[in-house]
Amino acid sequence: FTNKAAKEMQERVNKLLADRPSKGLTISTFHALGVRILREEARSLGYKPNFSILDASDCFSIVSELAGSVDKAVIRKLQSLISSWKSALVSPDQAREDARNDTETLAVNAFDSYSATLRAYQAVDFDDLITLPVVLFEKHPEIREKWQNRLRYLLIDEYQDTNASQYRLLKLLAGPRAAFTAVGDDDQAIYGWRGADVENLRGLPRDYPRLKLIKLEQNYRSTVRILKAANALIAHNEKLFDKKLWSDLGHGDPITVSVCQDNEKEAEAVVMKLQAHRFEHRAAFRDYAILYRGNFQARALEQFLRNQRIPYLLSGGQSFFDKSEIKDLTAYLRLLANEDDDPAFIRAVSTPRRGVGASTLQALGTYAGERHLSLFAAAFEHGFEQRVQPRQLAPLREFCEFLNRLQARAGAEPAATLLADLLTAIAYEDWLNERDEERAARIKWGNVLEFCEWLGKKGQEEGKTLVDLTQTIALINLLDKNEADVDAVQLSTLHAA
Repeated sequence: FTNKAAKEMQERVNKLLADRPSKGLTISTFHALGVRILREEARSLGYKPNFSILDASDCFSIVSELAGSVDKAVIRKLQSLISSWKSALVSPDQAREDARNDTETLAVNAFDSYSATLRAYQAVDFDDLITLPVVLFEKHPEIREKWQNRLRYLLIDEYQDTNASQYRLLKLLAGPRAAFTAVGDDDQAIYGWRGADVENLRGLPRDYPRLKLIKLEQNYRSTVRILKAANALIAHNEKLFDKKLWSDLGHGDPITVSVCQDNEKEAEAVVMKLQAHRFEHRAAFRDYAILYRGNFQARALEQFLRNQRIPYLLSGGQSFFDKSEIKDLTAYLRLLANEDDDPAFIRAVSTPRRGVGASTLQALGTYAGERHLSLFAAAFEHGFEQRVQPRQLAPLREFCEFLNRLQARAGAEPAATLLADLLTAIAYEDWLNERDEERAARIKWGNVLEFCEWLGKKGQEEGKTLVDLTQTIALINLLDKNEADVDAVQLSTLHAA
């Protein structure tokens, strides 16, 4: 389900196979496999092979524009509904029939336009990476058969976390041969909030009557006491498959439960116990982890750790490159390196807003799709001029010419100089101050300056221009911390752990 899990699986398989050849073996996430299928078969669905993959923030902007709402909570709800419909393979027409309230009706109206907008942009979202291969295989039996012959044997890990579209993709790939293994645990189904459906486990024996069930009941990590407690808890779950976990690691230490007055007292108790244990055993901070159910519980722990001057790492925290202000800048930089990068174009053209609306971009996306051009190239075509009003064309052309001027300088000038001029030209600091509260704007601008300083330093040290840097920026982790070498307590949710 995650890139990390795929990488770990690859390492395990390489060890198992040792010297035996593994050529042709595919180990990937569902979504990475979807990308591979779509890249190869894009034209059969009316896409160009170098279609763009939009991230959640790009999609948020599109839904916001289509719904005409500035309420972030409303937009997130609409996004969530659209995503759940797509994951469940529900069409816009079916969603319209099933809509039960005003929010769902608003989401349905946005759903139709959203799908059309993405297609016009020659772009897909995260859910499309599964649903489009499903559509492809259902519409084109010859393509389905080709992939069935290419991927003859399947193994799906963490099967309880699959959703309806992933199960449908599995069935289409498995075909009549049905040579697959699904590894899953109904007691570990934790992703219902993002469309995962434990019914997929229930459906396997029904859809595949010859299915052989093998129970993996030995636990290699936990002691007997922990498993007895776990068995007692999961005994209350509604069962698909009965199982009894066991271990040969001995009884282990007793499980202790501490009752605390409130969150602050709980944080204090946990940290003081950690300190005492560390002192007694002369251990390093990196030897400890504090696990909790929800991220909201981290605040009190962080506060007490800081008070005690204990270093910590917060698992699952937002990476530097995922911050909106850094993504805004990298969109511009990506365009300077490659003007055909459509998602970067979409983000940059509307950040800050410069009078280019959704209808103009939709017309541009449609025209670019028909002509098999990037959005940037299509904006300069005479044919596109006939599709929009002069008042719509002017700000779009002005933006593209601005990029051309920057690109002409990018090959020769220092990165720091060019980036400083870019930020001044788009008045990015002013835009942050207008849009965000004072403290948030100040933090974001600080991140921008840190990013600029890093780019400038790299340019000076290695003699790289801005274009050189942006061509490899995806491979560089700006805040690269080798967590194994950082002596810090790890804070994490149980799910992330």
